[in-house]
Amino acid sequence: MKIRVSKRESPATKIVAYVVFSLVSLMCVLPILLMAIASFTDNDILNLQGYSFFPKKWSLEAYAFLLKQSGVISTSFFNSILVTFAGTLLGLSATVLLAYAISRRDLTGRRVLMFFVFFTILFNGGMVPTYLMYIQLFKIKNTYWALLFPHLLVNGFNILLVRTFFANSVPEALLEAARIDGAGELRTFLSVVLPISKPILATVGLLIGVGYWNDWYNGLLFVTKVPYYTLQNFLYKIMMDLQFLSQNMSVTSDVNSIIANVPSGTVRMAMAFIGALPIIVIFPFFQKYFTKGIAVGAMKE
Repeated sequence: MKIRVSKRESPATKIVAYVVFSLVSLMCVLPILLMAIASFTDNDILNLQGYSFFPKKWSLEAYAFLLKQSGVISTSFFNSILVTFAGTLLGLSATVLLAYAISRRDLTGRRVLMFFVFFTILFNGGMVPTYLMYIQLFKIKNTYWALLFPHLLVNGFNILLVRTFFANSVPEALLEAARIDGAGELRTFLSVVLPISKPILATVGLLIGVGYWNDWYNGLLFVTKVPYYTLQNFLYKIMMDLQFLSQNMSVTSDVNSIIANVPSGTVRMAMAFIGALPIIVIFPFFQKYFTKGIAVGAMKE
């Protein structure tokens, strides 16, 4: 019987790998760093010299401008946090329950459920029918439900990811042992399956949470009242207002003077940085689960 001894990687291979991964990491980090620096750059310098990692003049004009909108910003921040928390909790619960059901090979109608999951990945009802359904049938316009239900609550890709994890990483013998000990299906799911599924739960929870935090489309379609604006909708509204005023040639001299005093370029960067900052802060805490959950959840049966 021959025993194969794996060859160790040469130092040159490791150096090349480190260099490649370092460059890829820099490509991901540098745009975010440039965006942050641009938000603290003087607006006139930004307009004249463009983006730079070493601006000639620093300024807090953009954040001072946003601070004047602190009342609306605090409300939109609260709405974003509320919607992200509630949406992640509801979406993760629905995703995990459906994924566990279709992962059980003895489930009657399992193939039918799988067909519906695949169908939603490939096709959708279209924007106009979806809009009319939610507005006329469910009447969710200008409510928090408009920010929770459409498009984001349950995603076919997430369901398949969790279902694959359950099918490949939850031993059938462990489930049989729980049933022999007298545990029902719900008790088995809560006490046996969920505790060993932390990687996929953290991964899918992060994907759903990021989707809710970054979502502006639902607010654009279904929300017209400021008290229901999320942070992304409020920032989008400010950006569109600035763009409209700067492009409209028929505005009065008073409006022109206001536009001249608004740091429109740096405000856009400040808004983008504020919107991305919470995800940047949270992601490192989920990184180890995220990597493991994606790797295991993507394995084929």
